[in-house]
Amino acid sequence: MISGLVLAAGGSRRLGRPKQLLPYSGGTLLGHVVQTARSCAFDQLVVAVGGAADDVRAEVDLDGAEVVVNDAYGEGCSSSIAAALEVVRGDVLVLMLGDQPGVTAETVSALLAGRGEAALAVCRYDDGRGHPIAFSRSVFGELANLHGDKGVWKLLDRGPVTEVPVPGPIPLDVDTEEDYAAVLGPNKFDLASSLRGTSRGAR
Repeated sequence: MISGLVLAAGGSRRLGRPKQLLPYSGGTLLGHVVQTARSCAFDQLVVAVGGAADDVRAEVDLDGAEVVVNDAYGEGCSSSIAAALEVVRGDVLVLMLGDQPGVTAETVSALLAGRGEAALAVCRYDDGRGHPIAFSRSVFGELANLHGDKGVWKLLDRGPVTEVPVPGPIPLDVDTEEDYAAVLGPNKFDLASSLRGTSRGAR
């Protein structure tokens, strides 16, 4: 049994507004990632929310997902993983980032196919390691005891870990307005809509 976990609990401090709700591809940034996760071979889908949780639940289609609210989201993404593990039923957990829309279902399939029986498996892009990451249940105890935003990477550094080749650069994630513009690329409609929304909010 495979569980997918989308981390979407961040407080968006650097962006200054909920990045989960940024316009993207006709919907929201988080909505796009959740839709990708729905198309993966997951037997269970969990979404961890925290910052702007009420707005996220009201505006993002989370149907089919088990939603976990992490009130301690300020302590980093490790706290969201720990909270989500309480409901995870899978023998394998695939970790996805709610602000990384460039990850595709094909990427997840490649990761799962390439991990074999490894306890830890990570995507190896052309320019380094990146999400998604797969964990077997044998390391769930270690996952639950991680701290901060870099805890997962420290766990991977301890190894052993299987690196699954994925072509192309690490998909961009969104922490700043510049990141958002880079993720949108030529899609100026979404950016213009976002900026209009910001202006209305300023009034």
